Amino acid sequence: MKRAGTPADRRAAAALAQLRPSDLRGTARLAVQATAGVTRIVEGVHQSVLTRLGLPGWAGPGQSRGLTGMVYRGIHGVTHLVDQGLQATLLRLEPWLDRVMPGQDADGPLAERDAVLSALNGVMGDRLAADANPLALDMELRQDGQALDLDALRASSAATGKLLLLVHGLCMNDRQWLRAGHDHGLHLARSLGYTPVHVRYNTGLHTSVNGRQLADLIERLVAAWPVPLEAFSVLAHSIGGLVVRAACHSGNQAGHSWPRQLQRIVFLGTPHHGAPLERAGHWVDGLLGSSSFSRPFSRLARLRSAGITDLRYGHVLDEDWQGHDRFRRQPDRRTVLPLPSGVACFTVAATLAARRSRVADRLLGDGLVPLHSALGVHDDPARCLAFPRAHQYLAFRTGHM
Repeated sequence: MKRAGTPADRRAAAALAQLRPSDLRGTARLAVQATAGVTRIVEGVHQSVLTRLGLPGWAGPGQSRGLTGMVYRGIHGVTHLVDQGLQATLLRLEPWLDRVMPGQDADGPLAERDAVLSALNGVMGDRLAADANPLALDMELRQDGQALDLDALRASSAATGKLLLLVHGLCMNDRQWLRAGHDHGLHLARSLGYTPVHVRYNTGLHTSVNGRQLADLIERLVAAWPVPLEAFSVLAHSIGGLVVRAACHSGNQAGHSWPRQLQRIVFLGTPHHGAPLERAGHWVDGLLGSSSFSRPFSRLARLRSAGITDLRYGHVLDEDWQGHDRFRRQPDRRTVLPLPSGVACFTVAATLAARRSRVADRLLGDGLVPLHSALGVHDDPARCLAFPRAHQYLAFRTGHM
């Protein structure tokens, strides 16, 4: 039996302190949905076996009828009732749990929780948002790990006329612009006089949806900035670069003022033309669907979010994905979207290799993003992004993170 105050006890207490009452409700919803999903897979496998044996008993693809069908429908019905009961009970308990749980307040240091939620949202954030799950992240502007308070920034006179917006990558959050003790925003604040503002968002949503939300958020930010803006720049990592390009397009379409104030964008490892990792997931879809026995398990491969499937070719606009089955194999039909005009755009690309080669550029890249994709280079000249040579930087023996 563990003694109070042991390292294990302290780690458990620290983990518990990261939780919020709404996390219990969100986790319960996920558990119920997982149960329903596993039941559907089992029913699909059951039906595949019956069909292969030439036995009757199916009502439709992956669905059983007769006594077997009644059993499965009963399981789904009970699961639904359990979900409703848990949600109602936990929702009523939340005010009490807020008082008795030893967790931090909403603005407290919750770095571990943020990391877990960010990863979860990257993988299935679109489903969380569609289900109104409390674990779904809302887009917000942040500073020092907390929601941005413009009134406090104005009162402290800490805002400068140089605004830097940092947009993180897939499954990440605003706290993770820290690498080996180096804080990118803080460094640029000290070196160049910028005031860093971070964006935290649900990376599982379509990039165009996040881009539209970001465009509206920037418009309000720029309008309320405490001092006159002299310079406005954006630093975007990975999928964050696609979101920024989507925001620029959306802002121009909406007639916002901020795109005319934006001076420069620096893209770090942005998959402008997609990433092979998502294409591998798409290949797994096809592989699992090739057999009647494995086909039910294709549900697992289809758990990946809209944000992840947008990485197949680097979708930026609504029309790139609307009206298409995002899990079906199809060619690249993206609408050509050049870099935003009037903005100095820079790209930082990386490769794990010690030198450039055709294989390393196309396949290896930084481990996640091919070099050509990060540089905006495409086999179709019409799709190439016009980064001036002087605006390109290549890092060797460097990974995506």
